[in-house]
Amino acid sequence: MTDLHLLAAALFLPLFPLSMLFNAFFNRVQHAVLRGAILIVWPHIGLAIIHASASTVPEWMTTLALVTALLYALRMLALRGVGQWTGFLATSMWAVLWLAASDVSQSMHHLYALGLSIPLVLLVSLSAGLEKRFGAAYTGLYEGLALSIPRFSGVLVVVVLAAIATPIFPAFFIMLSLILATGGLMPFAAVSLLITWLLWSWAGVRLLQGLIVGNKSEEDIADLSLLAAWAYAIILIALILSSMFVIGSMS
Repeated sequence: MTDLHLLAAALFLPLFPLSMLFNAFFNRVQHAVLRGAILIVWPHIGLAIIHASASTVPEWMTTLALVTALLYALRMLALRGVGQWTGFLATSMWAVLWLAASDVSQSMHHLYALGLSIPLVLLVSLSAGLEKRFGAAYTGLYEGLALSIPRFSGVLVVVVLAAIATPIFPAFFIMLSLILATGGLMPFAAVSLLITWLLWSWAGVRLLQGLIVGNKSEEDIADLSLLAAWAYAIILIALILSSMFVIGSMS
């Protein structure tokens, strides 16, 4: 892999410090559809560059990927903005894709990227819903959404659980496969992945606590329509079913 390949791949599968460029760009994009498109397309460009180079990823880049994943997972704990939180989680998750570069096929690698990114796209859509209802999407700005808009809150909880790699969703099996693949050869990598995973979960709980816990708002807030709730449910069910492909790659 040439220096130019490394630089380009480290931008599209963001590694620190190039990850700062991605997050600055992502934060400047305000339209939910464009943000969703970025979350889908961006990592696949990086994967295409890696596989086009037809060479192994240097060990130092694997180490940098682990450091990047840990750094952004830790920084998520202090964030209040849902949009920025989503960008940091994307950066942390895409960094771990570097560890699968030599262990899975190119098509499975791209499937991994989709499995990690689709819940983030749903989260961007829900964040736009919060901005439409309240003018901003920040934790602590409002509370008690579980009582005020129960359908929206229920979908939000499941989407966040999918995003932070809880069981039955693809991200869970992706992380499990990476830990099993690295555990014997690189114990440090496996431990780093476990800590990163734990930080995602912690940050997800803090995010939900700052949004849905509390007393019911006295204002009349429009809930998610039943049709929209079913649309989210169908996507989440399809995401769960896609876990079978990841499980199959582990055998």
